[in-house]
Amino acid sequence: MGRLPAGTDRDEFHALVVRTDHDSEQAWQAVIAELMQPWGDRDYEPLVHFVDDPAWAGATVDEVLVAAAADEDLCVVFVADSVTMGSAHHGLLAVTTVPAEEYENLEEYEELRELGREFRTVPAGVHDIHANLSIANLDFEDFAAAAREAPGRVFRSL
Repeated sequence: MGRLPAGTDRDEFHALVVRTDHDSEQAWQAVIAELMQPWGDRDYEPLVHFVDDPAWAGATVDEVLVAAAADEDLCVVFVADSVTMGSAHHGLLAVTTVPAEEYENLEEYEELRELGREFRTVPAGVHDIHANLSIANLDFEDFAAAAREAPGRVFRSL
C-alpha cells in the first residue's frame, strides 16, 4: 500500500468517512445512501465528507489517524472497512482522534482506555456522534459506553 493522501479539505461541520475496503461497490453505495438520510428529530441535512480513494484501500486505523491528524477540528473519524461492507447493519468504525496527552482529566483518559478508542455505529449514528462531539455536548466515552451496552455492541442513534 502506498502513502495515504494528506489532508481532506473537510468542512468542520462535516463528518469524515474514510473508505478502506473497495471490494463491493454495491455495499459502499448502500452505506452512502444510509448516511445521506435526514437525521434527528428535525430531519437535519446530513453533512458528510467522503474519502473514497483506492489509495486508502487496506489502510489500518493507525494509518487513517496519522493522516487525519492534520485536521485540528476533527475529534472522530469514521472508517468504512471490510466489517462495514460485510455486515447487514453496515456498522462503521468510529475512532477518536484525540490523543492521550490532550486529556486534561486522568479519570476521563482511564475511562477511554477501558472502553477503547473505537466502536461500531450504524450509519444513522454517525451524525449524532459527530454533532455532539463537535460541540462538546457529549464525550467519545459516552458513545463508546452506549455502544458497549447496545445489541451487537453497535451504537444506534440517541
